[in-house]
Amino acid sequence: MSSSRTPSPRRRERGRPHTVLVVDDSAFMRRVISDILSSTDEFRVVGTARDGNDALKKVHQLDPDLVTMDVEMPGLDGLAALGYIMSETPRPVVMLSAFTVAGGDATLRALDYGAVDFVSKPSGTISLNLETVSDRLLEALRAAAAANLSMIPVRLPRGPRPARPAPDASAAVLPPPPARRRRRRGQETAETSEVAVAIAASTGGPRALAELLPRLRAPLGAAVLIVQHMPAHFTRTFAERLDNMEGLPVSEAVEGEAVQRDHVYMAPGDFHMRVARGADGVPRIALDQEPTVWGVRPAADPLFRSVADVYGARGVGVVLTGMGRDGADGLREIVAAGGAGIAQDRATSVIFGMPQAAAEHAQRVVPLGEVHAEIEREVAARSAPRASTAAAASASASIGEVAS
Repeated sequence: MSSSRTPSPRRRERGRPHTVLVVDDSAFMRRVISDILSSTDEFRVVGTARDGNDALKKVHQLDPDLVTMDVEMPGLDGLAALGYIMSETPRPVVMLSAFTVAGGDATLRALDYGAVDFVSKPSGTISLNLETVSDRLLEALRAAAAANLSMIPVRLPRGPRPARPAPDASAAVLPPPPARRRRRRGQETAETSEVAVAIAASTGGPRALAELLPRLRAPLGAAVLIVQHMPAHFTRTFAERLDNMEGLPVSEAVEGEAVQRDHVYMAPGDFHMRVARGADGVPRIALDQEPTVWGVRPAADPLFRSVADVYGARGVGVVLTGMGRDGADGLREIVAAGGAGIAQDRATSVIFGMPQAAAEHAQRVVPLGEVHAEIEREVAARSAPRASTAAAASASASIGEVAS
């Protein structure tokens, strides 16, 4: 059983480094992570912990601003410890995980239980290559430090913390993932989509998407293409979890597949995703590993630009919570082509970086709870029988006048 709680924002004295508690069962990993954080003047490691129980004691003793938490640890693991931290003394937590099928699901469940973000270990639980992701770790901690914790609804375990948690304590704290709904492509529309909705998200995005997608009406009348900043392998697990929810079917995108109406396509981790018309004129998924954009791959700007090129005034761009400015330039091109631009507002964003940059070009800046209605409105305006490009552009211009 679980309950919901919204953590209160924590205050830090301006000018001092953010204090961090490092939690990992490997002494080697604790040292490497501590060295990474000590390489900047932004963070100061105030303590380390070897497992979940040790972490709970240190959190109360040291009161760190931030916590890095390994997912898989003996005794009280990272998920269970996260649940108790967010229940007893909420603060930003960044999870670290080596990808396995079980570990990937556990890491995504950690986002349900209040973690701000996660960083993927490049290989193995004890990795000599962890330093290669130092930039990603520092970026995640910067985002966590700036996160609006009031916009992270946390699902918490009920009841007192057991004195001696069982090794599988996380199973008692976190419900198992729901059974996967099986869908066959034959059960979906066979029609390719001439209207496309492109969505960009980063920090806070998994929760935002889990709230947004089930609210979209089905059938929607458009294809939905998503770039969520997330490492390779995790995107497939994330797509499967979204597919288990009510609403449109969700899958990780595959090179060359036709972009179909009323289907959601998730960009695979470590691949940029674009839409391109094939020799048959059908819009198809195009994946590549060209250089990172804004330091990330997948990035939203390449997708948004391709939507502007292929769909013109029948494209809709949406920028959700996240750090940085990915998606803003691409949204400008969608709007310039006669399409629609929507951005999430500050109040409901975990990080108002990407939406703030996009707001300069968006016709609408709205709370997360209203994004689905704006998408449906724009799709309907662009899906009307025999609607011309000029008519769609006119509708977008009218909305812009209302917004101003």
